Amino acid sequence: MAEEKKKNNDNTVFIGNKPFMNYVTGIVMQFTTQNASEVGIKARGKFISRAVDVAEVASKRFLENKVDIKDIKIDSEEFENKEGKNVRVSTIELTLSKK
Repeated sequence: MAEEKKKNNDNTVFIGNKPFMNYVTGIVMQFTTQNASEVGIKARGKFISRAVDVAEVASKRFLENKVDIKDIKIDSEEFENKEGKNVRVSTIELTLSKK
């Protein structure tokens, strides 16, 4: 199980503040040059919509329907912010896999 988790982490793209196309390119490179069978996309909070957009653009425009969205997991994380308040942040994990 530890090997499986390590393998998945190698093929995971975390969505943040970088330019949109950097994420799309990263996903396409995982499938083409590294021959990954699956690529994970993870995002939290305000970046969730960007993660969905990245997954759609990568799969429909660049990989031309050679991959599918295999799985979608949603969750929330609770942590303490700088002011000491408990804050809950939504998370999403999308898994793209080759057809």
